Amino acid sequence: MYDTAQQQLVTLRDCLRFAVSRFGEAELFYGHGTDNAFDEAAYLLLSALKLPIDQLDPFLDARLLDDERATLIEAIRRRAEDRVPVAYLTHEAWLGEYKFFVDERTIVPRSFIAELLFNDAFQPWIEHPELINRALDLCTGSGCLAILLADHFPSAEVDAVDLSPDALDVAEINVGNYNLGERIDLIDGDLFEGLAGETYDLIVSNPPYVDAPSMDELPAEYRHEPEMALGSGEDGLDITRRIIEQATTFLNPQGVLVVEIGHNRDVLEAQYPALPFVWMETSSGDGFVFLLTREMLEEGGY
Repeated sequence: MYDTAQQQLVTLRDCLRFAVSRFGEAELFYGHGTDNAFDEAAYLLLSALKLPIDQLDPFLDARLLDDERATLIEAIRRRAEDRVPVAYLTHEAWLGEYKFFVDERTIVPRSFIAELLFNDAFQPWIEHPELINRALDLCTGSGCLAILLADHFPSAEVDAVDLSPDALDVAEINVGNYNLGERIDLIDGDLFEGLAGETYDLIVSNPPYVDAPSMDELPAEYRHEPEMALGSGEDGLDITRRIIEQATTFLNPQGVLVVEIGHNRDVLEAQYPALPFVWMETSSGDGFVFLLTREMLEEGGY
């Protein structure tokens, strides 16, 4: 079928129709930026052709060069047959208007913490962004949240930590693309290890949080992402517990901790009944990201 497509498809419209058909036939899982076959196909084709991703109509009837057609058909095949996430095919991912380089060395950027930053939702706990002088991004991956922190808090020096040297190589590319090398320090380490004596006004983390049963049932698309960036023990909270139990030492007075935990709210609250978690409102509800101040942590015994 793909060989036939190479011979018979002529325009971008042809390739779009072909892609939607193949994606529907393959019953793909959509969880890396789109939620349906048409949007997935349109984004993949426009990005692969280096066209504006929000302007499909002007290009639909444009005839494709042979090399362009071959590139698109191979990308369609890899998405439909190999279940490779689009971000790994195009080497780009978006959080709002921010574009990041990405490949298989790190997970595809996605985080409710980015959404909260875009909506200034850290208020009233952080009323004056210009007073945030030091921030920390744990499990930085591609560096996307560290970059958003640096942009949102213009006075902040940002430390960005990850256990994966490969992920940090990707983060270095993104930090360089945003010319933030003088403000973001990329650190190879395991959470707070290597940060002795450092303190921060804000600590954020989108750590691995998938529990063991869910890891066993992940769609094929997620199998292309680094396993160490997804799973976190039997209940998905191994890393989150370490962050909670060590964060006080690294927070300044009135310092703020913000952590994303997936669908683990009930389990987390049951384990830490003394902690007054503030659950942040996101587009998918209030069960995915918590906020604690240093004082809240201390009151809870940490």
